[in-house]
Amino acid sequence: MAISVGLLNRGSLRSALMLGFQALVVSSSFLLAFLVRFDGDIPAPYWEAFYATLPAIILIKLAVFWRMRLFSGWWRYVSLPDLLVLLRANCYASLGFLLYVVTIHHLTALPRSVLVLDGLFCFLALSGARVLTRILRENHILYQKDKIANREHLLIVGAGAVGQSIVREIRQNPHLNREVIGYIDNDPERHQQRFQGVAVLGPVDRLERLCRERGVDQVVIAQPALGPKELREILERCRKAGVKSKILPSVEDIITDAVSVQHIRDVQLQDLLGRKPVRIDLEEIRGYLQNKRILVTGAGGSIGSEICRQVASFGPACVLLLDNAETPLFHVENELRERFPAVAFETSLSDIRDLARMEYIFSHWRPEVVFHAAAYKHVPMSEHNPIEAIRNNVIGTRNLADRAHDFGVQQFVMVSTDKAVRPTNAMGASKRAAEIYVQTLARTSPTNFVTVRFGNVLGSNGSVVPIFKEQIRRGGPVTVTHADITRFFMTIPEAVQLVLQAGSMGRGGDIMLLDMGEPVKVLHLAEELIRLSGLKPYEDIEIVFTGLRPGEKLYEELLLDDEGVRPTRHEKICVANAVFHDPATLKAQIEDLYQSCRHMDLEGALRVLNRIVPEYKISRDLALPHPGRAIPPGAGEGPAPYVLLRS
Repeated sequence: MAISVGLLNRGSLRSALMLGFQALVVSSSFLLAFLVRFDGDIPAPYWEAFYATLPAIILIKLAVFWRMRLFSGWWRYVSLPDLLVLLRANCYASLGFLLYVVTIHHLTALPRSVLVLDGLFCFLALSGARVLTRILRENHILYQKDKIANREHLLIVGAGAVGQSIVREIRQNPHLNREVIGYIDNDPERHQQRFQGVAVLGPVDRLERLCRERGVDQVVIAQPALGPKELREILERCRKAGVKSKILPSVEDIITDAVSVQHIRDVQLQDLLGRKPVRIDLEEIRGYLQNKRILVTGAGGSIGSEICRQVASFGPACVLLLDNAETPLFHVENELRERFPAVAFETSLSDIRDLARMEYIFSHWRPEVVFHAAAYKHVPMSEHNPIEAIRNNVIGTRNLADRAHDFGVQQFVMVSTDKAVRPTNAMGASKRAAEIYVQTLARTSPTNFVTVRFGNVLGSNGSVVPIFKEQIRRGGPVTVTHADITRFFMTIPEAVQLVLQAGSMGRGGDIMLLDMGEPVKVLHLAEELIRLSGLKPYEDIEIVFTGLRPGEKLYEELLLDDEGVRPTRHEKICVANAVFHDPATLKAQIEDLYQSCRHMDLEGALRVLNRIVPEYKISRDLALPHPGRAIPPGAGEGPAPYVLLRS
């Protein structure tokens, strides 16, 4: 209570002082205008006019200043926008006083020049007081900073608005214990210039020399338009100079309106990939998700869980989370209920291969939109267990798609992969067969079936980035299959945003392709992750090449030769031209595939899969029975057991 009273008294005292000061400035400016107009010798009649109008000008101007909040604010932080507000306030106040003089005195009591001079002097005095306060305070801060030991010396890359805002904050806040010794910028027009009192010391190629000469402790990258190539160059120069490097996102990447020192962070892998922010049409997406019953399969996975998060932000009536992994589903449900208390969430611990269970879910919940993200996706694991990959990815998708058709689902969006293009492994072939089935069913179904095909996502479960990070944490070695292997990469949120957007744009049977940018060498990815961990590749952490794994390709593709593409209104999404199959033939082939899997007939399943996906070249090892394994007595007439032979 005492603190509140103290703060109130302090605020009242400050307001009283501001009122008195501004009244003094108004009266002094008015007097100075008379003195300047009459060269210091004011005639007696005008002295009378001065005293007669002085109370009015004080009341009018103070009323305007109060209305425009000039009695509040901290002068130590005055900026150009504050001075513009002050200029407008003085113009309004002078205009109000002019109307008073015209109305009451018919403009005979005062010379017109006095009115102009008064407004000018009043603005100069009020703005000058604020600017002087800021100058004195900042000089005091600089004086204080000279006394502070162990200050961190910063060099800022980029002398634009983002970099200048960091300099301004550091200068105004001595507790940050940092000092900016200069900018570096490749724009020659900025060289030898000073911004916020700090000089531009030259282009980026002088970074190493400046760091050594000026005792730089940290380089802050504050240049939003910097590309991945330039960023890698700067990081390499920082490493050679032996200084730390941090990055500041662009203003668009920061939710708040003001860039702050608090936003400075370590350089991340996403920065080096150079992915531009995704532009999505929120209203178009909301149009097919809001107040709808949404089913998400694979909800416990990295893509499925992010779909749930983003879908929940569009106000669905209900989101049904379906997965056969109990623990991930439990964690995702808890997170979503906490983050989106207004959305109804239901969980279904189910397997998409269970036809009876899928029949029950669709008849009971009647979903209106389905996002199908459930799949076996790991190539080596699928090569070791091809029957299970086929059952999950093909038969499970058939179960879902048929139920969506039977129960009148409005929108069905299937998540696919670039490994479905000219597949060299069972996982890719099974996903391509699932694409074909969904695309063919769309020709005769009222349900809008759309497939979204994209590549690898950074940080997804089992992807290379978490594996590399764990290997680095253990001290290495980092394992890369081949020095020339490349992959497409995007972030999980970006991929899901484009999935939602593609779902709103696609029409019956479309396969939507996401722009993955340029392919990235996995070796370079490993090297950068080691460097971002503060270590040196091949010195602190070894990189070992293990050879391509079964079914693995050196590079991935997003299109078949006979597909071709057509653009859409979204620059990051295009549509593959449809390649249709005969529905009756395909239905029979899928049934044959199911029966082969049910009887664990690997060779039969692979032959059928090859008929559905002719471009799939079956690995010789996949079809071989286990050598020397005896068939248990009473095993019946079924096919021989099998295992995958490692190459």
